[in-house]
Amino acid sequence: MSTKQQTADFILEQLGGLNVRVRKMFGEYGLYCDEKVAAFICDDTLFVKILDANQELAAGLAKGPCYPGSKDYYIVPGERIEDSQWLQGFIQTTADAVPLKKK
Repeated sequence: MSTKQQTADFILEQLGGLNVRVRKMFGEYGLYCDEKVAAFICDDTLFVKILDANQELAAGLAKGPCYPGSKDYYIVPGERIEDSQWLQGFIQTTADAVPLKKK
């Protein structure tokens, strides 16, 4: 099942204060913050990278793969996505901890 464009648009809207974009990949989306992959949107669900830096903000979130065979990610439920202040902090903290790709 692929993610609806409306889901990606809503998440981007909730992240409006950040330097974010999504990139479509195989019917799903990669979510970039500050040009770093911080999360994926798969099956209309937001999956955020698990990092030491974002553990405190992720307290209580379930973990699981975003597609069969993937490593686990934090699964962000709808009510947390609707909390734009929390979501912006969570995504920015995650992106800040992701190293820049070497060119």
